[in-house]
Amino acid sequence: MNKRLKIGITHGDINGISYEIILKALSNPQLLELCTPIIYGSPKVLGAYRKMFDLGNVNVSTISSPEEAHGGKAYIINCCGEDVKLETGKQSTDAGALALNALNAATEDLTGNKIDALVTAPINKSTIQSDKFNFPGHTEYLEKIANQRSIMMLTSDNVRVALTTNNTPISKVSSTISKELILSKLKMLHESLIKDFCITCPRIAVLGLNPHSSDNGLLGDEEDRIIKPAINEANSQGIVCTGPLSADGFWGSGSFAKYDAILAMYHDQGLAPFKALFQDSGVNFTAGLDFVRTSPAHGTAYDLAGKNAASCNSLLRAIYLAIDIVNNRRLHREITANPLIVEERVERREVSE
Repeated sequence: MNKRLKIGITHGDINGISYEIILKALSNPQLLELCTPIIYGSPKVLGAYRKMFDLGNVNVSTISSPEEAHGGKAYIINCCGEDVKLETGKQSTDAGALALNALNAATEDLTGNKIDALVTAPINKSTIQSDKFNFPGHTEYLEKIANQRSIMMLTSDNVRVALTTNNTPISKVSSTISKELILSKLKMLHESLIKDFCITCPRIAVLGLNPHSSDNGLLGDEEDRIIKPAINEANSQGIVCTGPLSADGFWGSGSFAKYDAILAMYHDQGLAPFKALFQDSGVNFTAGLDFVRTSPAHGTAYDLAGKNAASCNSLLRAIYLAIDIVNNRRLHREITANPLIVEERVERREVSE
């Protein structure tokens, strides 16, 4: 338990705020007491940003593999070579290619058990696209790597919002959701709350799809036709969930604080209110995978790049959450290993004549 976890951190888009928040996070003395951070990126770019923001006190050693990393220090693995062009605040396909290089290297070490968890800095979803990366984002890429389905979850302290559909266009959400999809997401969410967050009997709120959760069918039939049957089936399987609930009233009344997690039907239904409330403290967690991946709950923020104005709070929380989930999973495995088998005892009575 005293061994520090090795946490891989991909550098994301080098022209955004990634290196700024990474360096600021590493300047926090408590971080190195909790884990061994290993950046997958460019020592050259890191050095440029360290000079730009006068963070020369942040020491990062260059290594070639995670095996060379030891506790008490921060490290970087060069995934980019030396021919790197830095254009702060600008979109660039070159930066997208460098983001992919780091992501590929980090996931290879993650699946090879060379690092304990992965924290991904923000990428530009358009500039990273290529014949080698054809995914809407990190989540779908990691599902392919793991050959597993996942559920996107945004979390801040005790508020957790998960999505039924991730980056699906609004015009396709209604045709995408199904009883089977919602039920599978509820199962993944329920299991994650138990194993990853140590919540023994989680309660889940399920949001409706239509305004006012359809007003009893006046504004749509997805609630009665799809969502309610999924909720009923989930409850019959021991998953405690309530809904479908009207999203506007649910968020506006503060009801979100009464549940261990919320399942939203589509991206903005869950993430728009969540980020309005918890933008600086939110963390994105890809639940349902065998390995642990988290990220800050914000994007590349080109408008802030190079201005020394970005907060590292979300990244720090992403690192801390990754550490907690790795430890919680280990604890769950320990306490559920070799369970006692309770044999049914049949009472025998002597029949006297």
